[in-house]
Amino acid sequence: MKIKFLGAALSVTGSCHLVTTDHCKFLLDCGLFQGSQALQELNVQAFDFNPKEIDFIILSHAHIDHCGRIPLLVKQGFSGQIYSTGATAEIANILLQDSGTIHVTDAKWINKRADRSGQPQILPLYSQEDAVRCAQYFFPVAYGQYFQVNPQIRIRLNEAGHIVGAAIIEMWIEEGGKTTKLVYSGDIGASDQRMLNDPTQIDEADYLIMETTYGDRAHENRWESGKRFMEIIFKTVARGGTVVVPAFALGRTQDLIHELEVFYDNHELYQNQLDKVKVYVDSPLATDATEIFRKNAHYFNDYIKERIKKGDELFYFRNLSFTKSIDESKALNDDNSPKIIISSSGMADAGRVQHHMKHYLWKPQSSIVFAGYQAEGTTGRAITSGAKYVRILGERICVNAEVYFLEGFSAHADKNDLLKWLSGFKKKPKKIFLVHGEEEAKKSFADTAKNILGFDCTVVEDVSEYNLDDETVIVDGLKNRIDSKNQINKLKDNLGDIHDALGKLLAIPGIGIKGSFLDEKREDLAVLTRDLEKTCEKLRIAIKK
Repeated sequence: MKIKFLGAALSVTGSCHLVTTDHCKFLLDCGLFQGSQALQELNVQAFDFNPKEIDFIILSHAHIDHCGRIPLLVKQGFSGQIYSTGATAEIANILLQDSGTIHVTDAKWINKRADRSGQPQILPLYSQEDAVRCAQYFFPVAYGQYFQVNPQIRIRLNEAGHIVGAAIIEMWIEEGGKTTKLVYSGDIGASDQRMLNDPTQIDEADYLIMETTYGDRAHENRWESGKRFMEIIFKTVARGGTVVVPAFALGRTQDLIHELEVFYDNHELYQNQLDKVKVYVDSPLATDATEIFRKNAHYFNDYIKERIKKGDELFYFRNLSFTKSIDESKALNDDNSPKIIISSSGMADAGRVQHHMKHYLWKPQSSIVFAGYQAEGTTGRAITSGAKYVRILGERICVNAEVYFLEGFSAHADKNDLLKWLSGFKKKPKKIFLVHGEEEAKKSFADTAKNILGFDCTVVEDVSEYNLDDETVIVDGLKNRIDSKNQINKLKDNLGDIHDALGKLLAIPGIGIKGSFLDEKREDLAVLTRDLEKTCEKLRIAIKK
Protein backbone atom coordinates (compact mmCIF):
# COMPACT_ATOMS: atom_id res chain seq x y z
CA MET A 1 0.00 0.00 0.00
CA LYS A 2 1.18 3.49 -0.82
CA ILE A 3 0.03 6.85 0.58
CA LYS A 4 0.88 10.00 -1.33
CA PHE A 5 0.36 13.28 0.53
CA LEU A 6 -0.64 15.77 -2.16
CA GLY A 7 -2.06 18.53 0.03
CA ALA A 8 -2.02 19.63 3.69
CA ALA A 9 1.64 18.61 3.50
CA LEU A 10 3.20 22.01 2.81
CA SER A 11 0.63 23.90 4.88
CA VAL A 12 -2.73 23.53 6.58
CA THR A 13 -4.84 23.74 3.41
CA GLY A 14 -5.37 21.69 0.23
CA SER A 15 -6.08 18.43 2.06
CA CYS A 16 -5.71 15.51 -0.38
CA HIS A 17 -4.16 12.10 0.22
CA LEU A 18 -3.94 9.39 -2.47
CA VAL A 19 -4.06 5.79 -1.26
CA THR A 20 -2.99 3.11 -3.74
CA THR A 21 -3.58 -0.57 -2.98
CA ASP A 22 -3.07 -3.65 -5.16
CA HIS A 23 -6.65 -3.34 -6.41
CA CYS A 24 -7.72 0.33 -6.34
CA LYS A 25 -6.88 4.00 -5.91
CA PHE A 26 -8.85 6.35 -3.72
CA LEU A 27 -8.61 9.83 -2.21
CA LEU A 28 -9.01 11.04 1.34
CA ASP A 29 -10.38 14.56 0.71
CA CYS A 30 -9.73 16.79 -2.31
CA GLY A 31 -9.48 20.38 -1.06
CA LEU A 32 -8.52 23.83 -2.26
CA PHE A 33 -5.21 25.43 -1.35
CA GLN A 34 -5.60 28.72 0.54
CA GLY A 35 -3.10 31.24 1.83
CA SER A 36 -0.19 32.69 -0.10
CA GLN A 37 -0.40 33.37 -3.83
CA ALA A 38 2.12 30.58 -4.47
CA LEU A 39 -0.11 28.07 -2.67
CA GLN A 40 -3.27 29.24 -4.42
CA GLU A 41 -1.56 28.79 -7.78
CA LEU A 42 -1.39 25.05 -7.01
CA ASN A 43 -5.17 24.90 -7.49
CA VAL A 44 -4.80 25.31 -11.26
CA GLN A 45 -1.95 22.81 -11.55
CA ALA A 46 -2.71 19.39 -13.01
CA PHE A 47 -3.57 16.65 -10.52
CA ASP A 48 -0.69 14.31 -9.73
CA PHE A 49 -2.83 11.40 -10.95
CA ASN A 50 -5.42 10.63 -13.62
CA PRO A 51 -8.85 11.60 -12.19
CA LYS A 52 -10.46 8.83 -14.27
CA GLU A 53 -8.42 6.25 -12.37
CA ILE A 54 -9.66 7.27 -8.92
CA ASP A 55 -12.20 4.67 -7.76
CA PHE A 56 -13.78 6.69 -4.95
CA ILE A 57 -13.29 9.53 -2.44
CA ILE A 58 -13.85 9.48 1.31
CA LEU A 59 -14.58 13.04 2.41
CA SER A 60 -13.94 13.92 6.05
CA HIS A 61 -16.01 17.12 6.06
CA ALA A 62 -17.29 20.01 3.96
CA HIS A 63 -14.79 22.81 4.56
CA ILE A 64 -13.43 24.19 1.29
CA ASP A 65 -9.83 23.19 2.05
CA HIS A 66 -11.02 19.58 2.18
CA CYS A 67 -13.58 19.41 -0.65
CA GLY A 68 -12.97 22.47 -2.84
CA ARG A 69 -11.32 20.73 -5.82
CA ILE A 70 -13.90 17.95 -6.18
CA PRO A 71 -15.76 19.79 -9.01
CA LEU A 72 -12.46 20.07 -10.89
CA LEU A 73 -11.88 16.36 -10.35
CA VAL A 74 -15.36 15.54 -11.73
CA LYS A 75 -14.82 17.98 -14.60
CA GLN A 76 -11.69 16.02 -15.55
CA GLY A 77 -13.27 12.59 -15.54
CA PHE A 78 -13.80 11.30 -11.97
CA SER A 79 -17.09 9.37 -11.77
CA GLY A 80 -16.80 7.30 -8.58
CA GLN A 81 -18.70 7.56 -5.30
CA ILE A 82 -17.94 10.22 -2.69
CA TYR A 83 -18.52 8.72 0.76
CA SER A 84 -19.34 11.13 3.59
CA THR A 85 -21.96 11.75 6.25
CA GLY A 86 -25.34 13.06 5.10
CA ALA A 87 -24.73 16.49 6.63
CA THR A 88 -21.36 16.76 4.86
CA ALA A 89 -23.03 15.91 1.53
CA GLU A 90 -25.70 18.60 2.06
CA ILE A 91 -23.25 21.27 3.15
CA ALA A 92 -20.72 20.45 0.42
CA ASN A 93 -23.45 20.83 -2.19
CA ILE A 94 -24.16 24.48 -1.32
CA LEU A 95 -20.54 25.31 -0.53
CA LEU A 96 -19.19 24.00 -3.84
CA GLN A 97 -21.86 25.87 -5.79
CA ASP A 98 -20.92 29.05 -3.95
CA SER A 99 -17.25 28.34 -4.66
CA GLY A 100 -18.02 27.86 -8.37
CA THR A 101 -19.79 31.22 -8.49
CA ILE A 102 -16.80 32.89 -6.83
CA HIS A 103 -14.35 31.32 -9.31
CA VAL A 104 -16.39 32.59 -12.26
CA THR A 105 -16.77 36.07 -10.75
CA ASP A 106 -13.05 36.30 -9.92
CA ALA A 107 -12.10 35.16 -13.43
CA LYS A 108 -14.30 37.87 -14.98
CA TRP A 109 -12.71 40.53 -12.77
CA ILE A 110 -9.17 39.32 -13.57
CA ASN A 111 -9.92 39.14 -17.30
CA LYS A 112 -11.35 42.65 -17.28
CA ARG A 113 -8.07 43.94 -15.88
CA ALA A 114 -6.11 41.71 -18.26
CA ASP A 115 -7.90 43.23 -21.25
CA ARG A 116 -6.80 46.70 -20.23
CA SER A 117 -3.17 45.66 -19.68
CA GLY A 118 -2.81 43.28 -22.61
CA GLN A 119 -2.42 40.19 -20.40
CA PRO A 120 -3.76 36.72 -21.37
CA GLN A 121 -7.24 35.65 -20.29
CA ILE A 122 -7.79 32.95 -17.66
CA LEU A 123 -10.52 30.34 -17.23
CA PRO A 124 -12.35 29.83 -13.92
CA LEU A 125 -11.29 26.73 -12.00
CA TYR A 126 -14.90 25.51 -12.27
CA SER A 127 -18.41 26.94 -12.37
CA GLN A 128 -21.58 26.58 -10.31
CA GLU A 129 -22.87 24.17 -12.97
CA ASP A 130 -19.75 22.02 -12.52
CA ALA A 131 -20.39 21.97 -8.77
CA VAL A 132 -24.03 20.94 -9.23
CA ARG A 133 -22.90 17.86 -11.18
CA CYS A 134 -20.96 16.63 -8.15
CA ALA A 135 -24.12 16.00 -6.10
CA GLN A 136 -24.93 12.78 -8.00
CA TYR A 137 -21.71 11.15 -6.75
CA PHE A 138 -22.23 11.69 -3.02
CA PHE A 139 -23.16 8.58 -1.03
CA PRO A 140 -24.18 9.31 2.60
CA VAL A 141 -22.90 6.99 5.33
CA ALA A 142 -24.12 7.21 8.94
CA TYR A 143 -21.84 7.63 11.94
CA GLY A 144 -20.74 4.42 13.64
CA GLN A 145 -21.88 1.96 10.95
CA TYR A 146 -19.55 -0.37 9.09
CA PHE A 147 -19.86 0.05 5.33
CA GLN A 148 -18.33 -2.19 2.66
CA VAL A 149 -16.99 0.10 -0.09
CA ASN A 150 -15.81 -2.87 -2.19
CA PRO A 151 -14.86 -6.50 -1.45
CA GLN A 152 -11.47 -5.40 -0.06
CA ILE A 153 -12.28 -2.17 1.82
CA ARG A 154 -14.59 -1.54 4.75
CA ILE A 155 -15.00 1.86 6.42
CA ARG A 156 -16.59 3.44 9.48
CA LEU A 157 -17.19 7.15 10.00
CA ASN A 158 -17.00 8.54 13.53
CA GLU A 159 -17.81 11.90 15.08
CA ALA A 160 -14.91 14.35 14.77
CA GLY A 161 -16.48 17.23 16.73
CA HIS A 162 -15.16 19.74 14.18
CA ILE A 163 -18.27 20.90 12.35
CA VAL A 164 -21.66 19.25 11.81
CA GLY A 165 -21.10 15.98 9.93
CA ALA A 166 -17.29 15.99 10.20
CA ALA A 167 -15.82 12.50 10.46
CA ILE A 168 -12.81 10.58 11.68
CA ILE A 169 -12.42 7.76 9.16
CA GLU A 170 -11.52 4.16 9.97
CA MET A 171 -10.57 1.92 7.02
CA TRP A 172 -9.91 -1.83 6.98
CA ILE A 173 -8.03 -2.70 3.79
CA GLU A 174 -7.43 -6.29 2.65
CA GLU A 175 -4.31 -6.67 0.56
CA GLY A 176 -1.99 -9.61 -0.10
CA GLY A 177 -3.87 -11.89 2.28
CA LYS A 178 -3.73 -9.53 5.28
CA THR A 179 -5.90 -6.71 6.66
CA THR A 180 -4.38 -3.32 7.44
CA LYS A 181 -6.24 -0.71 9.46
CA LEU A 182 -5.71 2.89 8.32
CA VAL A 183 -7.21 5.78 10.30
CA TYR A 184 -7.57 9.33 8.98
CA SER A 185 -8.37 11.92 11.63
CA GLY A 186 -9.71 14.57 9.26
CA ASP A 187 -9.97 17.73 11.36
CA ILE A 188 -10.36 16.99 15.06
CA GLY A 189 -12.64 19.26 17.06
CA ALA A 190 -12.03 20.75 20.47
CA SER A 191 -13.50 18.99 23.48
CA ASP A 192 -16.35 20.33 25.61
CA GLN A 193 -18.07 22.37 22.89
CA ARG A 194 -21.45 24.03 23.28
CA MET A 195 -23.15 22.18 20.41
CA LEU A 196 -21.14 19.19 19.21
CA ASN A 197 -20.06 15.96 20.86
CA ASP A 198 -16.42 15.34 21.66
CA PRO A 199 -14.33 13.54 19.01
CA THR A 200 -14.69 9.75 19.03
CA GLN A 201 -11.75 7.95 20.62
CA ILE A 202 -10.21 5.31 18.35
CA ASP A 203 -8.76 2.19 19.99
CA GLU A 204 -6.24 1.01 17.43
CA ALA A 205 -4.70 1.49 14.00
CA ASP A 206 -1.80 0.15 12.01
CA TYR A 207 -1.27 3.52 10.36
CA LEU A 208 -2.64 6.94 11.34
CA ILE A 209 -2.86 10.17 9.32
CA MET A 210 -3.40 13.00 11.83
CA GLU A 211 -3.97 16.73 11.64
CA THR A 212 -1.82 19.16 13.69
CA THR A 213 -3.30 22.60 12.99
CA TYR A 214 -2.68 23.76 16.57
CA GLY A 215 -0.07 21.14 17.46
CA ASP A 216 2.21 23.72 19.04
CA ARG A 217 -0.08 25.61 21.37
CA ALA A 218 -3.05 25.50 23.73
CA HIS A 219 -6.17 27.65 23.41
CA GLU A 220 -7.89 29.60 26.10
CA ASN A 221 -11.04 27.68 26.97
CA ARG A 222 -14.26 28.28 25.10
CA TRP A 223 -16.01 29.89 28.06
CA GLU A 224 -13.22 32.42 28.52
CA SER A 225 -13.35 33.32 24.82
CA GLY A 226 -17.12 33.73 25.09
CA LYS A 227 -16.70 36.09 28.02
CA ARG A 228 -14.04 38.12 26.17
CA PHE A 229 -16.26 38.28 23.08
CA MET A 230 -19.06 39.96 25.02
CA GLU A 231 -16.60 42.33 26.73
CA ILE A 232 -15.26 43.36 23.30
CA ILE A 233 -18.80 44.00 22.07
CA PHE A 234 -19.78 46.20 25.03
CA LYS A 235 -16.47 48.08 24.91
CA THR A 236 -16.77 48.74 21.17
CA VAL A 237 -20.42 49.72 21.27
CA ALA A 238 -19.74 52.12 24.17
CA ARG A 239 -17.34 54.10 21.98
CA GLY A 240 -19.76 54.08 19.04
CA GLY A 241 -17.89 51.48 17.02
CA THR A 242 -18.77 48.41 14.99
CA VAL A 243 -17.53 44.87 15.63
CA VAL A 244 -16.57 43.02 12.45
CA VAL A 245 -16.09 39.25 12.72
CA PRO A 246 -14.56 37.49 9.70
CA ALA A 247 -16.02 34.02 10.18
CA PHE A 248 -16.14 30.81 8.20
CA ALA A 249 -19.66 30.31 6.87
CA LEU A 250 -19.70 26.70 8.03
CA GLY A 251 -19.27 26.15 11.74
CA ARG A 252 -17.79 29.32 13.20
CA THR A 253 -20.69 31.53 12.11
CA GLN A 254 -23.26 29.20 13.69
CA ASP A 255 -21.09 28.88 16.80
CA LEU A 256 -20.91 32.64 17.21
CA ILE A 257 -24.65 33.02 16.64
CA HIS A 258 -25.27 30.43 19.34
CA GLU A 259 -22.88 32.21 21.73
CA LEU A 260 -24.76 35.48 21.25
CA GLU A 261 -28.10 33.71 21.46
CA VAL A 262 -27.26 32.19 24.84
CA PHE A 263 -25.99 35.51 26.19
CA TYR A 264 -28.96 37.52 24.90
CA ASP A 265 -31.39 35.01 26.43
CA ASN A 266 -29.74 34.79 29.85
CA HIS A 267 -28.55 38.28 30.78
CA GLU A 268 -31.54 40.48 31.55
CA LEU A 269 -29.32 42.98 33.37
CA TYR A 270 -27.73 43.87 30.05
CA GLN A 271 -30.97 43.85 28.08
CA ASN A 272 -31.18 47.62 27.70
CA GLN A 273 -27.71 47.69 26.15
CA LEU A 274 -28.25 44.56 24.07
CA ASP A 275 -31.49 45.86 22.58
CA LYS A 276 -29.48 48.65 20.95
CA VAL A 277 -27.01 46.28 19.28
CA LYS A 278 -28.06 44.73 16.00
CA VAL A 279 -26.30 41.56 14.83
CA TYR A 280 -26.01 40.94 11.09
CA VAL A 281 -24.92 37.72 9.41
CA ASP A 282 -23.80 39.00 6.03
CA SER A 283 -23.15 35.86 4.00
CA PRO A 284 -25.66 34.08 1.75
CA LEU A 285 -23.67 30.87 2.17
CA ALA A 286 -23.76 31.15 5.96
CA THR A 287 -27.52 31.78 5.81
CA ASP A 288 -28.09 28.60 3.77
CA ALA A 289 -25.66 26.61 5.92
CA THR A 290 -27.48 27.70 9.09
CA GLU A 291 -30.70 26.21 7.72
CA ILE A 292 -28.88 22.92 7.06
CA PHE A 293 -27.52 22.98 10.61
CA ARG A 294 -31.08 23.41 11.93
CA LYS A 295 -32.27 20.45 9.83
CA ASN A 296 -29.47 18.21 11.10
CA ALA A 297 -30.04 18.65 14.82
CA HIS A 298 -29.48 14.92 15.40
CA TYR A 299 -25.73 15.59 15.01
CA PHE A 300 -25.72 17.89 18.06
CA ASN A 301 -24.95 16.97 21.66
CA ASP A 302 -27.58 16.07 24.27
CA TYR A 303 -27.74 19.62 25.67
CA ILE A 304 -28.82 21.03 22.29
CA LYS A 305 -31.22 18.16 21.65
CA GLU A 306 -32.93 18.86 24.99
CA ARG A 307 -33.31 22.52 24.07
CA ILE A 308 -34.95 21.56 20.80
CA LYS A 309 -37.34 19.18 22.60
CA LYS A 310 -38.40 22.09 24.81
CA GLY A 311 -39.29 24.09 21.71
CA ASP A 312 -36.27 26.39 21.58
CA GLU A 313 -35.42 27.66 18.11
CA LEU A 314 -31.76 27.28 17.24
CA PHE A 315 -29.71 30.15 15.83
CA TYR A 316 -32.28 32.84 16.50
CA PHE A 317 -32.70 35.87 18.76
CA ARG A 318 -34.64 39.05 18.19
CA ASN A 319 -31.68 41.29 17.29
CA LEU A 320 -30.37 38.89 14.64
CA SER A 321 -30.76 39.56 10.92
CA PHE A 322 -29.51 37.63 7.89
CA THR A 323 -28.64 39.75 4.87
CA LYS A 324 -28.70 38.17 1.43
CA SER A 325 -28.68 40.86 -1.24
CA ILE A 326 -25.68 42.98 -2.19
CA ASP A 327 -27.70 46.13 -1.52
CA GLU A 328 -28.43 44.96 2.04
CA SER A 329 -24.72 44.27 2.52
CA LYS A 330 -23.72 47.71 1.26
CA ALA A 331 -26.29 49.35 3.51
CA LEU A 332 -24.47 48.01 6.59
CA ASN A 333 -21.49 50.24 5.80
CA ASP A 334 -23.75 53.27 5.30
CA ASP A 335 -25.21 52.76 8.78
CA ASN A 336 -23.06 54.53 11.40
CA SER A 337 -24.81 53.02 14.42
CA PRO A 338 -22.92 50.48 16.58
CA LYS A 339 -23.49 46.88 15.44
CA ILE A 340 -21.96 43.45 14.97
CA ILE A 341 -21.26 42.17 11.45
CA ILE A 342 -20.42 38.47 11.07
CA SER A 343 -19.32 37.87 7.50
CA SER A 344 -17.25 35.40 5.50
CA SER A 345 -14.65 34.52 4.66
CA GLY A 346 -12.91 33.67 7.90
CA MET A 347 -9.41 34.66 6.76
CA ALA A 348 -10.63 38.00 5.32
CA ASP A 349 -9.27 37.13 1.87
CA ALA A 350 -12.54 36.79 -0.03
CA GLY A 351 -16.25 37.44 0.20
CA ARG A 352 -18.25 40.34 1.57
CA VAL A 353 -16.13 40.70 4.69
CA GLN A 354 -13.44 42.35 2.55
CA HIS A 355 -15.74 45.33 1.96
CA HIS A 356 -16.53 45.56 5.68
CA MET A 357 -12.84 45.33 6.58
CA LYS A 358 -12.05 48.05 4.06
CA HIS A 359 -14.71 50.25 5.66
CA TYR A 360 -13.96 49.62 9.36
CA LEU A 361 -10.34 48.45 9.71
CA TRP A 362 -8.92 51.98 9.61
CA LYS A 363 -11.36 53.33 12.21
CA PRO A 364 -10.00 53.38 15.80
CA GLN A 365 -13.47 52.95 17.30
CA SER A 366 -13.97 49.64 15.48
CA SER A 367 -13.00 46.14 16.60
CA ILE A 368 -12.03 43.22 14.37
CA VAL A 369 -12.48 39.81 15.96
CA PHE A 370 -10.94 36.69 14.41
CA ALA A 371 -12.38 33.40 15.62
CA GLY A 372 -10.65 30.73 13.54
CA TYR A 373 -7.36 29.62 12.06
CA GLN A 374 -5.55 32.19 9.89
CA ALA A 375 -3.39 30.52 7.23
CA GLU A 376 0.04 31.87 6.43
CA GLY A 377 -0.12 34.40 3.59
CA THR A 378 -3.71 35.52 4.26
CA THR A 379 -4.95 38.98 5.17
CA GLY A 380 -6.20 37.65 8.50
CA ARG A 381 -2.79 36.23 9.34
CA ALA A 382 -1.11 39.54 8.53
CA ILE A 383 -3.54 41.49 10.74
CA THR A 384 -3.37 39.09 13.70
CA SER A 385 0.44 39.12 13.42
CA GLY A 386 0.50 42.88 13.97
CA ALA A 387 0.68 44.36 10.45
CA LYS A 388 0.27 48.14 10.45
CA TYR A 389 -1.48 48.08 7.09
CA VAL A 390 -2.76 45.50 4.61
CA ARG A 391 -4.02 45.49 1.03
CA ILE A 392 -7.73 44.81 0.67
CA LEU A 393 -9.35 44.84 -2.76
CA GLY A 394 -6.21 46.46 -4.15
CA GLU A 395 -6.19 49.32 -1.64
CA ARG A 396 -3.70 49.90 1.16
CA ILE A 397 -5.65 50.08 4.44
CA CYS A 398 -4.21 51.19 7.81
CA VAL A 399 -4.90 48.89 10.76
CA ASN A 400 -6.25 51.32 13.35
CA ALA A 401 -9.08 49.20 14.74
CA GLU A 402 -8.59 47.06 17.83
CA VAL A 403 -7.75 43.50 16.73
CA TYR A 404 -8.58 40.34 18.70
CA PHE A 405 -8.03 36.64 18.11
CA LEU A 406 -10.34 34.39 20.16
CA GLU A 407 -8.82 30.92 19.72
CA GLY A 408 -11.34 29.42 22.12
CA PHE A 409 -13.87 29.58 19.29
CA SER A 410 -11.64 27.57 16.97
CA ALA A 411 -13.17 24.45 15.43
CA HIS A 412 -9.80 22.71 15.79
CA ALA A 413 -8.44 20.82 18.76
CA ASP A 414 -5.45 22.46 20.40
CA LYS A 415 -2.25 20.67 21.45
CA ASN A 416 -3.80 19.30 24.65
CA ASP A 417 -6.92 17.99 22.92
CA LEU A 418 -4.81 16.39 20.16
CA LEU A 419 -2.71 14.63 22.82
CA LYS A 420 -5.85 13.51 24.64
CA TRP A 421 -7.26 12.02 21.45
CA LEU A 422 -3.98 10.34 20.48
CA SER A 423 -3.59 8.86 23.97
CA GLY A 424 -6.86 6.96 23.42
CA PHE A 425 -5.11 4.45 21.16
CA LYS A 426 -4.70 1.18 23.08
CA LYS A 427 -2.62 -0.28 20.25
CA LYS A 428 0.22 1.99 19.17
CA PRO A 429 0.16 2.64 15.39
CA LYS A 430 3.22 1.44 13.44
CA LYS A 431 3.50 4.87 11.91
CA ILE A 432 1.79 8.20 12.52
CA PHE A 433 1.87 10.72 9.68
CA LEU A 434 1.44 14.33 10.82
CA VAL A 435 -0.21 16.60 8.24
CA HIS A 436 -2.47 19.69 8.09
CA GLY A 437 -0.19 21.97 10.07
CA GLU A 438 2.54 24.49 9.51
CA GLU A 439 6.06 23.13 9.83
CA GLU A 440 6.67 24.35 13.39
CA ALA A 441 3.31 23.01 14.60
CA LYS A 442 3.95 19.55 13.14
CA LYS A 443 7.48 19.29 14.49
CA SER A 444 6.47 20.58 17.91
CA PHE A 445 3.63 18.08 18.18
CA ALA A 446 5.91 15.24 17.05
CA ASP A 447 8.28 16.10 19.91
CA THR A 448 5.42 16.37 22.40
CA ALA A 449 3.89 13.04 21.34
CA LYS A 450 7.30 11.39 21.66
CA ASN A 451 8.10 12.85 25.08
CA ILE A 452 4.68 12.35 26.68
CA LEU A 453 3.21 9.28 24.94
CA GLY A 454 6.30 7.60 23.52
CA PHE A 455 4.83 7.73 20.00
CA ASP A 456 7.18 8.18 17.05
CA CYS A 457 5.62 10.47 14.45
CA THR A 458 6.59 11.15 10.84
CA VAL A 459 6.38 14.84 9.99
CA VAL A 460 5.13 15.21 6.41
CA GLU A 461 6.88 18.35 5.15
CA ASP A 462 6.53 18.04 1.39
CA VAL A 463 4.44 16.40 -1.31
CA SER A 464 5.69 12.85 -0.82
CA GLU A 465 4.77 9.19 -1.27
CA TYR A 466 5.31 6.50 1.38
CA ASN A 467 5.34 2.81 0.49
CA LEU A 468 4.08 1.13 3.65
CA ASP A 469 5.34 -2.30 2.63
CA ASP A 470 9.04 -1.50 2.23
CA GLU A 471 9.08 1.93 3.94
CA THR A 472 10.52 3.74 0.93
CA VAL A 473 9.84 7.46 0.55
CA ILE A 474 9.75 9.59 -2.59
CA VAL A 475 9.75 13.38 -2.09
CA ASP A 476 8.66 15.70 -4.91
CA GLY A 477 10.60 18.78 -3.77
CA LEU A 478 7.62 21.11 -4.18
CA LYS A 479 8.35 22.78 -0.84
CA ASN A 480 11.53 24.50 -2.10
CA ARG A 481 9.73 25.77 -5.19
CA ILE A 482 6.87 27.18 -3.10
CA ASP A 483 9.31 28.79 -0.65
CA SER A 484 11.14 30.49 -3.54
CA LYS A 485 7.88 31.71 -5.06
CA ASN A 486 6.73 33.05 -1.68
CA GLN A 487 10.01 34.93 -1.32
CA ILE A 488 9.64 36.49 -4.77
CA ASN A 489 6.01 37.49 -4.08
CA LYS A 490 7.02 38.99 -0.73
CA LEU A 491 9.65 41.10 -2.46
CA LYS A 492 7.10 42.20 -5.07
CA ASP A 493 4.76 43.29 -2.26
CA ASN A 494 7.67 45.13 -0.66
CA LEU A 495 8.22 47.03 -3.89
CA GLY A 496 4.55 47.94 -3.91
CA ASP A 497 4.79 49.24 -0.35
CA ILE A 498 7.81 51.38 -1.28
CA HIS A 499 5.91 52.69 -4.30
CA ASP A 500 2.95 53.70 -2.07
CA ALA A 501 5.21 55.37 0.50
CA LEU A 502 7.08 57.25 -2.21
CA GLY A 503 3.84 58.41 -3.79
CA LYS A 504 2.61 59.67 -0.43
CA LEU A 505 5.86 61.54 0.15
CA LEU A 506 5.91 63.14 -3.27
CA ALA A 507 2.26 64.19 -2.92
CA ILE A 508 3.17 66.82 -0.31
CA PRO A 509 1.96 70.23 -1.58
CA GLY A 510 4.75 72.36 -3.06
CA ILE A 511 7.18 69.48 -3.34
CA GLY A 512 8.32 70.62 -6.77
CA ILE A 513 9.17 74.17 -5.65
CA LYS A 514 12.85 74.75 -4.97
CA GLY A 515 13.64 75.04 -1.28
CA SER A 516 10.30 73.64 -0.08
CA PHE A 517 11.53 70.08 0.46
CA LEU A 518 12.30 69.91 4.19
CA ASP A 519 15.47 68.16 5.39
CA GLU A 520 13.57 65.37 7.15
CA LYS A 521 11.62 64.69 3.95
CA ARG A 522 14.88 64.47 2.04
CA GLU A 523 16.06 61.85 4.51
CA ASP A 524 12.77 59.95 4.13
CA LEU A 525 13.30 59.95 0.37
CA ALA A 526 16.88 58.73 0.81
CA VAL A 527 15.71 55.86 3.04
CA LEU A 528 13.09 54.85 0.49
CA THR A 529 15.67 54.95 -2.28
CA ARG A 530 18.00 52.68 -0.30
CA ASP A 531 15.12 50.29 0.48
CA LEU A 532 14.23 50.23 -3.21
CA GLU A 533 17.79 49.35 -4.20
CA LYS A 534 18.02 46.57 -1.59
CA THR A 535 14.68 45.08 -2.55
CA CYS A 536 15.50 45.15 -6.26
CA GLU A 537 18.78 43.34 -5.57
CA LYS A 538 17.05 40.69 -3.42
CA LEU A 539 14.42 40.22 -6.13
CA ARG A 540 17.14 39.81 -8.77
CA ILE A 541 18.89 37.15 -6.67
CA ALA A 542 15.63 35.31 -5.92
CA ILE A 543 14.62 35.21 -9.59
CA LYS A 544 18.10 34.05 -10.60
CA LYS A 545 17.82 31.10 -8.18
